[in-house]
Amino acid sequence: MLESIKKWSDKTPRLLRAALNLALILVAVILVIAMFKEIWEIFHSIFYDTSESFYQITEEILVFFLYFEFLALIIKYFEMEYHFPLRYFIYIGITAIVRYIIIDHESALSTLLLSGAILVLLISLFVANTKTLRRDTN
Repeated sequence: MLESIKKWSDKTPRLLRAALNLALILVAVILVIAMFKEIWEIFHSIFYDTSESFYQITEEILVFFLYFEFLALIIKYFEMEYHFPLRYFIYIGITAIVRYIIIDHESALSTLLLSGAILVLLISLFVANTKTLRRDTN
């Protein structure tokens, strides 16, 4: 009885990691499709739909970079032996805040606060890139 529990507890992490990896691969496929759709919309906006404003096109480009960063995060997860580097989440957070500022910049106070959030994330990025916290340095 105790041995069967031990075998099951040894197999459980591998089964869960396999399920997680399969789910991440499916998410990556969906992100690739969405990224190509976004590329198509960017090119369509630039070359065919001249009624879109600069801000709308910039927003589409930033959405593309969000897809790109999430894909890079998934790639790094597999390259770093099943570990998500913290700095990639910080990159995604900075890009998302910049996108939000571009979309909604009506209030000067909220823009200032969001800029402060970017500053905090940049300081966090600096700390996360120190040699003691990085796992991918050789």
